[in-house]
Amino acid sequence: MAPAITLAAEAPKLSAANTGFMLICSALVMLMTPGLAFFYGGMVRVKSTLNMLMMSFISLGIVTILWVLYGFSMAFGTDSGHIIGWNSDWVGLGNVDKGELWSSAGTTYNIPLLVFFVFQLMFAIITPALISGALADRVKFSAWALFIALWATVVYFPVAHWVWGDGGWAFDMGVIDFAGGTAVHINAGAAALGVILVIGKRVGFKRDPMRPHSLPLVMLGAGLLWFGWFGFNAGSWLGNDDGVGSLMFVNTQIATAAAMLGWLAYEKIRHGAFTTLGAASGAVAGLVAITPAGGSVTPMGAIAVGAIAGVLCAMAVGLKYKFGYDDSLDVVGVHLVGGVVGSVLIGFFASGKGQSDAAGVFYGDHTFDQLWKQLAGVGGVLAYSLIVSALLAFILDKTIGMRVPEDDEIAGIDQAEHAETAYDFSGAGGGAAKTAAVAAGVAGAESKKVDA
Repeated sequence: MAPAITLAAEAPKLSAANTGFMLICSALVMLMTPGLAFFYGGMVRVKSTLNMLMMSFISLGIVTILWVLYGFSMAFGTDSGHIIGWNSDWVGLGNVDKGELWSSAGTTYNIPLLVFFVFQLMFAIITPALISGALADRVKFSAWALFIALWATVVYFPVAHWVWGDGGWAFDMGVIDFAGGTAVHINAGAAALGVILVIGKRVGFKRDPMRPHSLPLVMLGAGLLWFGWFGFNAGSWLGNDDGVGSLMFVNTQIATAAAMLGWLAYEKIRHGAFTTLGAASGAVAGLVAITPAGGSVTPMGAIAVGAIAGVLCAMAVGLKYKFGYDDSLDVVGVHLVGGVVGSVLIGFFASGKGQSDAAGVFYGDHTFDQLWKQLAGVGGVLAYSLIVSALLAFILDKTIGMRVPEDDEIAGIDQAEHAETAYDFSGAGGGAAKTAAVAAGVAGAESKKVDA
């Protein structure tokens, strides 16, 4: 009998289809940051619109440069103590070949390392931008820009390694976070709470009306977020060879719809109306909650996750009035609470039917063992981000100052910080022009009386 011949496993080859898919997903995630800017920009008063837009847009600049210099290496480089990564070849990308494939946890993927780099960059960009909604109306732009740089370095990059990096403690423990429930949303929500506890409330909080100035802008932003979130979630499987990306795409749509309906139902029962702000906020709550769970639950499970998150987040946004913290645009109520809900519900609704990846990270069954893992991941990220973010805000506040002067806050942070306003009312038909015309008419009438 001829001896058996063992064929060597074929080395992974670049997949043009998956590479193209991931580049599109990266572009969709990038679009989410301008979408977030519009979402937040519509929710603030007129005098803060541009500042809110800029607080998101500046993250595109700062985090991109930091990610190239050292952020990617800290998040996904060789593990050190289950806390941080490092790979000197990735610093500045000078030693990365354009054809090099991404490899992690003993698995080589069929997409270039550079594609994985840019996909994860978009997550790093939007996470600090999420924090900005809690700080509306009152933070110096220069202090905010410095906070982003420091926070990304000492909070986001390490936490991304914990959750997704080969060797990170949460990754090795088996904490399930498909696309960012802990690393993005709990991280940002806890940071927002830490900062606002340090910098304090807006002038007039609980006294003056602080309603959204443009609900159409809010709905536009929510629509862009919903659209971009398909790349955020489905792209996190780094391809779709086995259909997992398709499952995540479907669950993203389902959970978002369920959360929007859940929020609106609660709002109608509690406040007597279905509001557009509620619809937009409910949709975002569903997107947040399904982010960690979408690869682990069935479509029916996605309905449950979304509906529960929609109701609980709607209830949570009112806590700021009860406990007295000024979370301007409900980052804590939506992102922190939604991230916790989605992460913890994996312990109840994980189907156990999916194909496990090399580290068993994305799939699990609804067992107490998995539930405790989820709670450990949630608690670790929440505590670290809350404490370190508060400490960073405290240091900046005591050195360069975090808040604008009270007079500038009252008059409008747009003019004080950016020397611009979002809307020009001086044109024909504008308020200033109308006032000038009336004044001119009155003066003319008085002149005629004198002549007579």
